[in-house]
This record gives sequence, C-alpha cells and structure tokens, in this order.
Amino acid sequence: MTNKQDTLDEKSEAPKKSVAREYTEAILIALLLALLIRTFIIQAFKIPSGSMENTLLIGDHILVSKFSYGTHIPNEIPFLNIKLFDDIILSSSVPERGDIIVFKFPKDEKRDFIKRAIGLPGDLLQVRQQKVYINDKLYEDAHARHTDPASNESLVPRDDFGPVLIPEGHVFVMGDNRENSQDSRYWGFLNIKKIRGKALMIYWSWNRIDNWIRFERFGKILE
Repeated sequence: MTNKQDTLDEKSEAPKKSVAREYTEAILIALLLALLIRTFIIQAFKIPSGSMENTLLIGDHILVSKFSYGTHIPNEIPFLNIKLFDDIILSSSVPERGDIIVFKFPKDEKRDFIKRAIGLPGDLLQVRQQKVYINDKLYEDAHARHTDPASNESLVPRDDFGPVLIPEGHVFVMGDNRENSQDSRYWGFLNIKKIRGKALMIYWSWNRIDNWIRFERFGKILE
C-alpha cells in the first residue's frame, strides 16, 4: 500500500522543466524587469556633445531618474522610437530651477537633449550681454561657462535675448556651455510633457580623444 501511494505521489508531481526552458524564462524575466526599470525608474544616457561643459563632458555616461517629474505612460515602441500616441504624464510637476533635465528635442522628438532648467512658468526672462535676468533680477549661475566675451554689438539670441514671459506648462532651458549650446534661446520654450527625467549622476566616463577612462568622474552627483 505504501508503494502504491508513493507511486501515485510521484506521478502527480509536475514534470521538471528543461534547462533550456529555465534559462529562457530567466532571460525573459530579466529583459522584462530591465524594460520596466528603463521605462519607469531609471535610464542610462551618453553625452555626445559639449553643450553642458564643464558640468558634463563628451563621453560621460549618466543615470537619469524617470519619475522625478511624474509618471510617463509608455507611448513608444522600445528601442525603435516609434511614437504611438501623444505624451501622457500622471502627477506631472515642474523642475526646480537649476535642475539638469533630459528631454525630447521639440524639433525632432527622436533625439534626446540635456540642458539646465533656468526659467520656470510665469518667469520674465531676459539675457543681456550674456547675463541672465529673471523677473528683473540678475540670476547668478555658478555652472555657466563662457568661452567668448560678450559682444559689444547686440548678438541675438546668443548674448542678448528677450525679455520673454514663460507660459504655464513650459520651462526655459540653457546649456552650461553658453556660447556652444542650442537651447531655448534658439528654438523656444520646452513643454514639460517632453521631459524624460532628471540627471542624477555619472556612472562611467570615457575620453574618446585620448582613449582613456576618467575614473575621477565615476559616481559624480550632478547638480
């Protein structure tokens, strides 16, 4: 009787999964988790230009928080940049002044740009001789880098811009490398729905000109 019972128990056990199936399931779960993390939590980006020098250098790899300004409803086919419907953000919020943000470039949403939020909704912003004024007060930006002196003649819009009133739901962004940045001075206000997230830190940096790793930049918190 005991042997029969043992036999019945053995037959009722679920068949063991093959090694190939176990590996396949593990890989699929890992890919799903990676996709969810990339979509809702954190995403890695590489800096391709010098528009944010000296805060960010060409070859820096950064981590960006995807939920700092709200939860984005996925509306693109992953890795293909095919947009399915308009941007929808739940509990959206405006960046703080000085935040470094990654966003969809308004002129070509397949491209991602990174700049610093300078003007916020309702601000009156003006640039005079490379100096930024917000609500008629000089904005002291310690991160701004100037490679050229202010022109004696009005150099619009690089050195002289505005004044403009920033509308609701939009921000005015500028690159830290002020004379070498295509930003809101050239293409206008940024809709906050186009913001992908807030830049947090550098996790890897590669100097492609001299072919060496910038170890000193690893773990640098961005501010």
